Amino acid sequence: MTNEPLRGANSAPSQRPLADTHAPAEGDGVDTSPDVSDSVAKTTCYMCACRCGIDVHIKDGKVRYINGNKDHPVNRGVLCGKGSAGIMQHYSPARLKKPLLRTGPRGSGEFREIEWEEALSIATKRLSNIRRTDPKKLAFFTGRDQSQSLTGWWASQFGTPNFAAHGGFCSVNMAAGGLYTIGGSFWEFGEPDWDNTKYFMLFGVAEDHDSNPIKIGLGKLKARGAKVVSINPCRTGYNAIADDWIGIRPGTDGLFVFALIHELLKAGRVDLDYLLRYTNAHLLVIQEPGAADDGLFMRDDGGNPLAWDRVAKMPVDASNADAKPALTGSVLVDGRRGVPVFQLVADRYLDESYSPDAVADRCGISADTIRRIAAELAHVAFEQQIELPVAWTDWAGHRHETIKGRPVSMHAMRGISAHSNGFHTCRAIHLLQVLLGTVDVPGGFRFKPPYPRSAPPGPKPAGKTVKPMTPLDGMPLGFVCGPEDLLIDEAGKPIRIDKAYSWDAPLAAHGLMHTVIRNAWAGDPYTIDTLFMYMSNMAWNSSMNTVETMAMLTDVDASGEYKIPFIIYSDAYYSETVPFADLVLPDTTYLERHDCISLLDRPISHADGPGDAIRHPVVEPDRDVRPFQTVLIELGARLSLPGFVEDDGSAKYRDYADYIVNHERTPGVGPLAGWRGKDGASVGKGEVNPDQLQRYIDNGGFWHQDFDADQRYYKMANRSYLEFAKSMGFIPKAEPIVFQLYSEPMQRFRLAARGHGRVLPEAERSRVETYMDPLPFWYAPFEEAAVDGQAYPLHALTQRPMHMYHSWGGQNAWLRQITSQNRLFVHHRTAAGLGLVDDDWVWIESINGKVKGQISLIDGVNADTVWTWNAIGKRRGSWGLKDDAAESNRGFLLNHIIGDQTSADASGKRYSNSDPVTGQAAWFDLRVRIVKCTAEEAGFTEPQFERFRQPPGFQPSPDKLSFGAEFRREREAAE
Repeated sequence: MTNEPLRGANSAPSQRPLADTHAPAEGDGVDTSPDVSDSVAKTTCYMCACRCGIDVHIKDGKVRYINGNKDHPVNRGVLCGKGSAGIMQHYSPARLKKPLLRTGPRGSGEFREIEWEEALSIATKRLSNIRRTDPKKLAFFTGRDQSQSLTGWWASQFGTPNFAAHGGFCSVNMAAGGLYTIGGSFWEFGEPDWDNTKYFMLFGVAEDHDSNPIKIGLGKLKARGAKVVSINPCRTGYNAIADDWIGIRPGTDGLFVFALIHELLKAGRVDLDYLLRYTNAHLLVIQEPGAADDGLFMRDDGGNPLAWDRVAKMPVDASNADAKPALTGSVLVDGRRGVPVFQLVADRYLDESYSPDAVADRCGISADTIRRIAAELAHVAFEQQIELPVAWTDWAGHRHETIKGRPVSMHAMRGISAHSNGFHTCRAIHLLQVLLGTVDVPGGFRFKPPYPRSAPPGPKPAGKTVKPMTPLDGMPLGFVCGPEDLLIDEAGKPIRIDKAYSWDAPLAAHGLMHTVIRNAWAGDPYTIDTLFMYMSNMAWNSSMNTVETMAMLTDVDASGEYKIPFIIYSDAYYSETVPFADLVLPDTTYLERHDCISLLDRPISHADGPGDAIRHPVVEPDRDVRPFQTVLIELGARLSLPGFVEDDGSAKYRDYADYIVNHERTPGVGPLAGWRGKDGASVGKGEVNPDQLQRYIDNGGFWHQDFDADQRYYKMANRSYLEFAKSMGFIPKAEPIVFQLYSEPMQRFRLAARGHGRVLPEAERSRVETYMDPLPFWYAPFEEAAVDGQAYPLHALTQRPMHMYHSWGGQNAWLRQITSQNRLFVHHRTAAGLGLVDDDWVWIESINGKVKGQISLIDGVNADTVWTWNAIGKRRGSWGLKDDAAESNRGFLLNHIIGDQTSADASGKRYSNSDPVTGQAAWFDLRVRIVKCTAEEAGFTEPQFERFRQPPGFQPSPDKLSFGAEFRREREAAE
């Protein structure tokens, strides 16, 4: 069929701003649109990672209410309950008010207030000594801060390799799985073609990320009659409105996907032309067991990968667009056997072990259902192809008169990522998409700029050499292509405290934040001096094995000194982690500071054009707090870090706003892409524009540029797009991005495990060879494989509710009214077998411990799975909640019983409970049993912990927290 050209993502006429938003006067004299604010400030929401545009209505210097910005490219005016409740986040009783210095034992909450000068002097003295002696002794880890281009650069200039953000316990499997395969990723870096797709599959998607665009998109699909298929053990939110809910067993998604691939290969329903044009399916792989290059690509004398021309009957440069490469068979080239990648794909996935009948029981899905889904995919992809009447030119100069697409799209999130087999499952989903020819085509999954990039992208992680008073030679995080890129010393010992980029986790593109506290406590691989954390609740819901984690934070050595000598923590609120800090640097709320949602970090682009955004202060702080980014910049100047000071030693940047405008990562490229150049007329690259922030503010807080019609699809091979991407600095050269069905970088690690190369693993050889497979495969998650399934028969999951995000939402007075106590959701049939009824209190037991909570019986869950909302349970004394709050008395936290280490292997070694490829935290591999409580045990949660003391200056928590009465009184008085 032929479709009209697209207007742009999320841009249906019904989502455009109204021409006149003021209602006409009513006959009864009632003003239905009263003026309720003095001004409206347009900025960016921070109640989740969606980064929606918001209108903040200000009255007498206070926030009156918040609604969606109708002009914003992300949400087009749509705003969820979290965004509207930002008022109560801003005015939360849990807000920190002044810098704090610990006076009592760690974990007690005993502090004294200090001035900012004293706080910064303490931090500067501590950090300066580390930088003069051994920069590795600083471990700097940040949470969901959305400013990683700054924080990572600060770490690099300080000279410590020990930096990462929250991605290692959140989404690195998703990111790395995509970036090493197609040069892009699910999550926030791509989106379905909502306007054209006819068959949409959600894998492990909850409602907490990217929620408004997904809701808008799902609305479009439902309105058009497109089919939505959900693969998720839990039927909530998006999954509840799916046309087809596949209640899969946790951790078996990869098996399910491979069975779909098996069926498509058997039926010959794969897009061979797409594979030849855009992937490495035709590259010849050396088949010579024992050789040092076995499994690598055959290359000519110039290093170019080879393919076999089936017409000329000879090897050719695989990048030759005019060749006729073979996809199957086996050939000899100079006496060496070579096989095309696609042949290896077919050999693996056509094996009967991946057939629907073979995987059905393990997945908890009938073989007939698997076959039906495969048939539906094939039918929509190949029988309902769409074609847009738009001409475009590919990278080789070939003109195409139309843009063709297969209208199948997919989206995946943490339900896939948070397993110890998640990396290969993420790759499997991308393999499925590519075989169908549905990546960056009309109706398929589409890249958001600055993606796609080469697979894998650059740069490589820096930190091989760490010297006092010396910056790293690059950024701490990056992408390795072989063992030589690992951050290990000559003895093979990890250089980073989290063991990222070591043999434990070679492709750890986001670091392993969840291992930092244990490793620092154990001195493995070495001791540190200072743990510097920002906005990450690592003593509670951002940590596995919470009870032990809190013990590690307070543990002392034989001399009575803390094993983690000093902890600096910055947060806006009195979370469960603040009491464990030695020095607390209070942050502002998101309505009181500048932020930069940058193309260098986590932009607000959509598939039809790049975009970025800012936050800016819409109200002034009423407390002695400072934005963390500005504090970090001041610390950089006090420490005389290169790039943070002028030649005369004076501070280079006044604050974060000054940094956003004036910092350049490379000549002409700064944090913001819009309105560059002295006159603001440049895009992407250009001189510094002193008025750049004001231009953003005047435009509603964002910049966005639409692609030309011929740039919107096939970005991996579209000449016009590639030239644009080069001009913007997204890619170094306007060359095609080749999708990697077979990952040669991973094969290099396998060869090292076999003893080939200069950098070799020792004790890790079997582990490396097994899991660094160049083709995705399935294996049982580690904890599931280690735990007695008879004793612990149930899978246990956590997910965030649509109306909350991380632990921030659990303190919000409006959102607490929706959920102040979480339940353990249990299938009716499972509960009946255990003699349980609705509202029973139960012990939830794992090999790591037990926690007590109340159950709720449902139908919409896999019968072998129980689940609960994350981060509802709180510790008494935190978040400004009263002692009788439901969150701390009846709510519970499953983290208490999730182990942070695997069971010991044959040699006695225990690894992080993580994916062995990327180090992604395996939150969702937990196995449990549930046991009914006695009557005496019912009614309250356990474990309980000593109540935190309140910081100085904190007022008692109110019995009732309301908002808006003063505005009503003013209005009534005026009447």
